[in-house]
Amino acid sequence: MEKRVLGRTGMEISVLGFGGAEIGFEQASIDQTARLLGSALDAGLNVIDTAECYGSGETASEHLIGQAVSHRRSEFFLFTKGGHRAGLEHEDWTPELLTAGIERSLKRLKTDYLDLVQLHSCSLSVLQQGEVIAALQAAKAAGKTRFIGYSGENEAAEYAVSCGVFDTLQTSINLADQRGISCWVKSAAEAGMGIIAKRPIANACWTWPTEDECPAYPRPYWQRLQSLAYPGLSIERALRFTLTVPGVTTAIVGTKNPERWAQNAALLASGPLPAEEFEAIRARWQQIAPDDWLGQV
Repeated sequence: MEKRVLGRTGMEISVLGFGGAEIGFEQASIDQTARLLGSALDAGLNVIDTAECYGSGETASEHLIGQAVSHRRSEFFLFTKGGHRAGLEHEDWTPELLTAGIERSLKRLKTDYLDLVQLHSCSLSVLQQGEVIAALQAAKAAGKTRFIGYSGENEAAEYAVSCGVFDTLQTSINLADQRGISCWVKSAAEAGMGIIAKRPIANACWTWPTEDECPAYPRPYWQRLQSLAYPGLSIERALRFTLTVPGVTTAIVGTKNPERWAQNAALLASGPLPAEEFEAIRARWQQIAPDDWLGQV
């Protein structure tokens, strides 16, 4: 699988990364997770991205990942996110919560260090207060994490890029979510930050025949794609579009299907989209998208 360097972090990571939300929220078993992640690592994937709030207890994503593949820790880069309460006593977005969450993440993931800890979609006002940023910097200084990042969209993402303290930005980039491409994504790339694309296939929302059948979370994307009317929607085209966006290093994809990783890797064998196809997709967005089509968390 193709590898790219994640901005100034210098980490050479696979263009596909494993997203840990699905296994946590859908309460996968440890055996299922072991098969899933084993197949991903065997297919050449070397990025696992999760969060402390993806599930709880014995089926929390971090716990499942730690139990399933901690013995292969040297084979992958381990990213997580923090800031939500998720069973801890402190309020959201406090230094105490973030610090306690990082310690719990290390224990659940069965590792001595994390490669990247990201603030998980907190607001602009929280970022501007600076306290949680300072807590994240302290964790980096203490060797709990090698790098720090921000995960989010819109004005908060713009501030996270401009403040100059984060190594990476994780943000939604896909056929139905292009607002950031010419804004905070472009600025992050110019600043040398690593860029991680979440929701890179727009949750494959076009596979639901009607709006009523589409789940609530990807429904805004379903609605947008009706207006955009892109021809030939497919997982391959969606992934290749996202990975053609300048500055994007990796696309985080979640699944519970162990066979999916080799299939997705094969879809990327043709490389980036041709320039004329990529520009046609961007031009359609710029023609159709209204100002209220903001980045989706």
